[in-house]
Amino acid sequence: MDPLQTLVSWIKDSGSIVFFGGAGTSTESGIPDFRSAAGLYQTQHNSPYPPEVMLSRSFFMSSPDIFFDFYRSKMIHPEAKPNGAHQLLAQLERDGKLKAVITQNIDGLHQLAGSRRVLELHGSIHRNHCMDCSRYYGLDQVLASEAGVPRCPECGGIIKPDVVLYEEELDHDVLVESVAAIAAADLLIIGGTSLTVQPAASLITYFRGRHTVLLNGDPTPYDHQADLIITDRIGAVMGKIQELL
Repeated sequence: MDPLQTLVSWIKDSGSIVFFGGAGTSTESGIPDFRSAAGLYQTQHNSPYPPEVMLSRSFFMSSPDIFFDFYRSKMIHPEAKPNGAHQLLAQLERDGKLKAVITQNIDGLHQLAGSRRVLELHGSIHRNHCMDCSRYYGLDQVLASEAGVPRCPECGGIIKPDVVLYEEELDHDVLVESVAAIAAADLLIIGGTSLTVQPAASLITYFRGRHTVLLNGDPTPYDHQADLIITDRIGAVMGKIQELL
């Protein structure tokens, strides 16, 4: 059977789908991933520091001005719109089939497409808080100060994005909820992720359901565990699946 038809049949037979996604889910929305040839780690920027350093907690604390210059120019894409992958997942949730989206992305495109239960392993650019008084701010407050460090209008403290930086731990409650969702699923769709970032990638080992589907352009360390592998652009694939459903 054609791989797309196979996936369509599994979706129709499923009552509890979980989607686990990474940066590749949003590349067709114009947001670069991290590790591909055209990814964030390969692009030029006006700093002598590698992205892994600038996106660390210690660098944020020591050089917030350089951090925010890189963060605004490379990590925030307010013009991005959901693609076929985001739209199909939102539709499957409305149909009662999809129980959770677990994402490593911080762009908020799943929510923009209409998904309601989105477990964000690495946080979100849309949530920010003052490190001194704990007031919460949206993305507008970070973008309002086009240059320099965004500061709280109330107390003057630095406003930190609620994204998980290198050297920081993932939110425990989000991890627990993600494990429970994966363990209860009968169909696990994994898309747009190299499955190399830990501990996020190890979450899929909790799956005990019927079928695992892997949608990714490149091989992953978990290919041997997949029941179906589709190597094509995830947004285009999901768009076709939505038509077939």
